[in-house]
Amino acid sequence: MLSTGFFGGRELSEKCAVFGAYGVTEAARAAFYGLWALQHRGQESSGIVSADGMRLYRHTGTGLVANAYHEEDLEQLAGHVAIGHNRYSTSGGAGDHHSQPFWDRDLQFAFAHNGNLPTTDKLARFLETKKISTERLNDSAMMAAAIRYFISQGKDIGKAVIAAFPLFEGAFSAVAMTPHTLVAFRDHCGIRPLVIGQLGDGYIIASETCALDTIGATFLQEVRPGQMVIIDSDGIRTRQITPGRSKLDIFEFVYFARPDSKIMGRSVNEVRENFGKQLAREYPLRADMVIPVPDSAIPAAQGYARASGLPLEMALIKNRYIHRTFIRPTAALRERDLQMKLNPIPEVINNKRVIIVDDSIVRGTTTKKIVRMVRQAGAREVHVLISSPPVKYPDFYGINTPVQKDLIAARMSVKEITAHMGADSLNYLSYDGMIKATSLPADAFSTSCFNGVYPVAIGERAKEFVKL
Repeated sequence: MLSTGFFGGRELSEKCAVFGAYGVTEAARAAFYGLWALQHRGQESSGIVSADGMRLYRHTGTGLVANAYHEEDLEQLAGHVAIGHNRYSTSGGAGDHHSQPFWDRDLQFAFAHNGNLPTTDKLARFLETKKISTERLNDSAMMAAAIRYFISQGKDIGKAVIAAFPLFEGAFSAVAMTPHTLVAFRDHCGIRPLVIGQLGDGYIIASETCALDTIGATFLQEVRPGQMVIIDSDGIRTRQITPGRSKLDIFEFVYFARPDSKIMGRSVNEVRENFGKQLAREYPLRADMVIPVPDSAIPAAQGYARASGLPLEMALIKNRYIHRTFIRPTAALRERDLQMKLNPIPEVINNKRVIIVDDSIVRGTTTKKIVRMVRQAGAREVHVLISSPPVKYPDFYGINTPVQKDLIAARMSVKEITAHMGADSLNYLSYDGMIKATSLPADAFSTSCFNGVYPVAIGERAKEFVKL
């Protein structure tokens, strides 16, 4: 039986970031700064594996990138090859043993994954036939174990990925490495983003282009859906493992990606501004000001303000020093958790008709608190605009959304949600308006959270929701 001790426990690692560097002096340091740029995609833990052509070196730590590494950690991560990972977990599992990249010191192999496999039946059956226990393995760990198996049978890492690829059913943008080779690959729908850049004579792989900009790399191209990229001493080459069709999760444009990134040739910031402009065309409201919920809704609010002619006011101030904490607040303070992060400016809001722009409503609890805060600050009217359609279905591709019964739009009408939040009005961007704002065809996207259409099979998970 192959050892599974390197592959962690049953924790989902969702909404994560991956990074890779080859042929770069101090590759681990490049990974450190790249992961810093991708911090928005995961704050639970961070890890880097590097290689000097002979062996692998690994360091992981909990919390933010700035806290997970010290100078001495980067100094011991020697070599010109590295992969890195920022992890976001759905619940618990804050221990270092859950961190990626996974690695195997015996075979000198490491792996990191952004995404989620909603069904692992085929993969689990394969591993069990090879006497590899799956008892303590999550989806990412099983992917690593499958590739590891084929390497143990004498295949190089590229051929091992090709052999294991048909076992992976779901969303994945992944990086893997040996002491001499860096590999990146993407599922056949390209649900999660992945890009290639060049840094000097070396190459960079990253979840988003903002990481390339941070380290001074030049964007080359996106890893295509169903494609594998191999980088070694012979240079860079690609192979189409399976026919691909773009089904990027549109939530990357709505919320997840950094606004200074580009995806599918489109500026994320510009697309979000277009969401706001489209909202202004669909809902021309009478008000005194437009207030964004920082940070991801700022471009949409700017777009609405420009299209409507209303002034934009940054009247909700975000405390940018509040990050994930493991300190439990007292019962009295727990109710005020949002005000630790956001605080209104009464002098700006008092006796005004305000439009609050946010990117999405999931459970509705945060939006309700924001409406209450703005009213308490003296607003005369509070209108809420959402720069995406109602979220009615859970995600199974690597996003931490609740079960369907906890999605407020799945159990309440817009009128009911408006009353529940205490707003004067609530309006969502239309589905067609959202697509139009991207300047891309609707069939280029996965919009499963809005319409319940899942482009990659979700197996038994389909029983977890009803079509509305």
